[in-house]
Amino acid sequence: MELVSQKRPDVLLLDVEIPGDGVAHTVSRARTISPATQIIILSMYDGPHLLRQLLSAGIRGYLLKTVHRYELVAAIRSVHYEPDRLILVVSPESLAHMERARTEVLTSKEREVLELVAQAFSNRQIASRLNTTEATVKRHLRNIFVKLGAASRIDAVNRAIDASLITPTR
Repeated sequence: MELVSQKRPDVLLLDVEIPGDGVAHTVSRARTISPATQIIILSMYDGPHLLRQLLSAGIRGYLLKTVHRYELVAAIRSVHYEPDRLILVVSPESLAHMERARTEVLTSKEREVLELVAQAFSNRQIASRLNTTEATVKRHLRNIFVKLGAASRIDAVNRAIDASLITPTR
């Protein structure tokens, strides 16, 4: 964490087995220290529970250690040049479990953010209204996308309305 604080890297590549308080805690600390740093996790573990936890913590990539070096380099470049991109290299079983879990209920803050998105507010406007940072709004949106299986803001709003998680605005 000292190096993250000093260097503020564009991309941080972490092994899921990193010594210390656990990778989820390390990711949270790194995001606090350097919010602009994009984090990619390398893992031998393909379990959906850890993947969901790390996605909620704000990682931009999760790759199994069996990936080819070209895939790793491509993932690093992708999250560096397209910070909103999410790179996952997991088994079909893990992905299916994530799909089943997407109906998970949104937190009240996530619903609040999504309702403002439905009213066409920008991330900056939402942050201002909720008295928080744009990075926090983006983190809520990533969580919403994961939980709803949405590919965009509009898709998330539509899925939330269809699931009666938010009320359509006029």
